Amino acid sequence: MPPRINIPPVTRIVLIVLGLQSVLSAAIRYRQWTANSEIVIPYLNLIPQLSLVYPWTFLTTTLVESNVFTLSIACVTLYNGGRYLERAWSSREFAKFLLVTAVVPNALCFGTSILFFALTRNERWTLMTIAGTIPLQISFLVAFSQLVPAHTVTLFRGLLSLRVPRFPLLYIGLVTALCLTPMLTAASFLLAVYGFFVSWTYLRFYKVAFPDLDTSQPSSLRGDASDTFAIAEFFPSPVRPIIATISEQVFNMLVAMRLCVPFSQADISAARGDHHHTFTNRGAPGSARAEAERRRALALRALDQRLHAATATAAARAQSAPVPPAVAPPIPSATGPTVQSQPQAPPPNAMTAQATGGSGMLGETNYNPDADADRNEP
Repeated sequence: MPPRINIPPVTRIVLIVLGLQSVLSAAIRYRQWTANSEIVIPYLNLIPQLSLVYPWTFLTTTLVESNVFTLSIACVTLYNGGRYLERAWSSREFAKFLLVTAVVPNALCFGTSILFFALTRNERWTLMTIAGTIPLQISFLVAFSQLVPAHTVTLFRGLLSLRVPRFPLLYIGLVTALCLTPMLTAASFLLAVYGFFVSWTYLRFYKVAFPDLDTSQPSSLRGDASDTFAIAEFFPSPVRPIIATISEQVFNMLVAMRLCVPFSQADISAARGDHHHTFTNRGAPGSARAEAERRRALALRALDQRLHAATATAAARAQSAPVPPAVAPPIPSATGPTVQSQPQAPPPNAMTAQATGGSGMLGETNYNPDADADRNEP
């Protein structure tokens, strides 16, 4: 019997919908294909000028790929990233994350295309197809950057090593390069950029954090206030101060507009792993995870010290204990005399003396080769 592939429910549903809608889109395009016009599907894909009467396209367009290459990448990304995140967060939280990172970037891209049309009067902006799993793919990279910020990926047999927070910007650069080819459109670049900021904003300020069962943390804790998940950590070191200053100004503006809630001191202390507070955030790197690693290291160190102490004590006792003399067990009298009554073998000198004296039990044993030679001469 072949092994059963265990796929969580939300990931399984997303993969099935992606495959069905992509096949349906390919079939419609194949049936309506002409060499003189571009085929659009306004009831399946999001097209600013045509899809206002189909509001569900703000969600369905994310799970539609137009070619085999992008469909293969989308399936691999959703299969591996979906399984990991759904098991780490739960199916409910993962579904909410997918909903936010799919709908909001599409809506922002829709508004941007309308804005560019108003500025340029170019109708191509309103007929541009907004589709693909690009916002989901980059949102997965942002989520991995939150969960494993210190993890390093080694590529090309050690020639290139990159930390996980470096991948979102590399992904945006790759999408930008592909937008210069017929494979992707300008909408893909907008989806990548909006997907990055939307996913980071949701994980930073709004996502419900899992409570640590070892503490009295309330279940209403939201966001991730850790320094390792700041927006500046995704950028190279030379530009981090500039990004940090800009992000702080934008954050203050959003707080003044009541779109974001500033972190409390308890949230910041919990994210930094302050032991004077009982709040911890399991979803935040550097908090409960760091505390668990610290406790595990301390426990291993204490166990190692106890093992060394026990070994040293046992060795000292073995050296100081007296060694009892070895006594042969007595032989029963029915089988012969005891060890004390048995005749003792004489020492070598005594045997020599008896042999030379001629009165020993074994008799005399004398060998003189010179005398034997004289006797044998004629």
